[in-house]
Amino acid sequence: MTSENNLNSVDPRADAFVRSYVQTALWSSNDESTPEGGYPLDANYDIDDLSEEAFETCIADCARFQKEAAQALSTVNCKRESGTTLDEQVAHDFWLTRNGHGAGFWDGDYSEPEASKLTELSEDFGEVNIYVGDDGKLYTC
Repeated sequence: MTSENNLNSVDPRADAFVRSYVQTALWSSNDESTPEGGYPLDANYDIDDLSEEAFETCIADCARFQKEAAQALSTVNCKRESGTTLDEQVAHDFWLTRNGHGAGFWDGDYSEPEASKLTELSEDFGEVNIYVGDDGKLYTC
């Protein structure tokens, strides 16, 4: 459903970390806006479908997390999916951990004590949900 008028994907603030965070949010969230419902949002939406408010929130949360986690991230070792950068993996696990998805920093793929610190930081952000608004744009709450 991407709009050619929304250029979130080319915004310089949408670095690899932000893009991975948003992709994980869309992959792990369901589209309940249609009668069929239950399909992952990434089947029909991408970063360009974020409302400006949601886009700004994603950028701010990612930047704050990276700042607060800088020390742990400077020494962490982790297993990554093939072809995935550390930033992309960390962003993916930030979304999953903060939302209690049953995977994330704590599940054994990260070195300690960094895994515990990253888990704690993520959980401090609290849960956030992404949903389709009446205007077809994606919002967070």
